[in-house]
Amino acid sequence: MSTRLTILSNMKQIAEEQDKTLPALGDQTVLVESGLDSLCFAILVARLDAELGVDPFTTAEDIVFPVTVGDFVRLYDQAVLDAAA
Repeated sequence: MSTRLTILSNMKQIAEEQDKTLPALGDQTVLVESGLDSLCFAILVARLDAELGVDPFTTAEDIVFPVTVGDFVRLYDQAVLDAAA
C-alpha cells in the first residue's frame, strides 16, 4: 500500500473510532479543518510510525509542519525515502 493510502486509511479508521466526521480528504484539505483533533493526530502519528517505520516529527532536522493533507503526505513520503537511503 502506498504512503498516501496508508495515511488516508488510518485517518478514516481513527475518525470512525473517535466518532469524528471527516470531509472528503484531498491534498488541499487543511488539517485543522479535517475533523480530527490533536488526540486523533497523536494516534495517527503513532500508527504511522508502527506501520511505516518512520516519524518525521522526531527524525527531521529542519521540519516544516504540514498545513494540508498533501503537505502531511509529502512529509511522510520524504521520511520513508530518507529511511530507505
